[in-house]
Amino acid sequence: MTLIFAHRGLHITQRENTVPAFLAAAALGVDGVELDVRRALDGALVVHHDAAIEGRSIGETRSSELLDAVPTLEEALAACAGLKVNVEIKNIRDPSEPAYDETGDFARQVVTHLHDAGWADSVLISCFDQDTCSVVRSCDPSMEVGWLLHWALDVDEALNQAFDLGFDAVHPFFKRLDARTAARAHELDLALNVWTVNTQSDIEAMFALGVDGIITDDPATALAVVRRSPPVRPSPDALDWRP
Repeated sequence: MTLIFAHRGLHITQRENTVPAFLAAAALGVDGVELDVRRALDGALVVHHDAAIEGRSIGETRSSELLDAVPTLEEALAACAGLKVNVEIKNIRDPSEPAYDETGDFARQVVTHLHDAGWADSVLISCFDQDTCSVVRSCDPSMEVGWLLHWALDVDEALNQAFDLGFDAVHPFFKRLDARTAARAHELDLALNVWTVNTQSDIEAMFALGVDGIITDDPATALAVVRRSPPVRPSPDALDWRP
């Protein structure tokens, strides 16, 4: 079964990563929502994609000083009741991310919050930072962890690393996936959740490869594709699909 995740909620009609966007996605009938969690200066977990808002770093700003449109993680989860939520931890080693946490405290806080809120069984935690994924895995061996793959990473090698580290899924950029790598992932019992797939032809191609999740800015089109007919998962020697 291929799940459809609304990327940052239904932001075609609403502001991304906001309560209205998550409510609109739920009303559309998606299987899940993808959202981005950051930590404000006062330790509050808030939902926003970029490291800064109106020139102010979230990690250096108290949550009470952020825009009203920026929800807390608790508020975002409440809007996603009944859905599966892909919680992307925004913890990235990059000059554009001044609040990178090397200690693992941020990841542990997210895991604790999800447990306390009763969401541990309904979330998939992902991150581009492999170390952060490993922290989540060490905190809770039962919580789903997906390693987000930078578009330039070698997917074959990433699959081996994800398997060795005990992750549950990999999230590759969809143009780096083909039938052979899709089959290899499923041989390793790794779920495949691809990002960010927006055109009907690309959605159809990913569906045909038997991916487990499609993260998309156009969930209405994706839902129409996946509900038409069941996919046939390809064999390793199947003809590769390439963009």
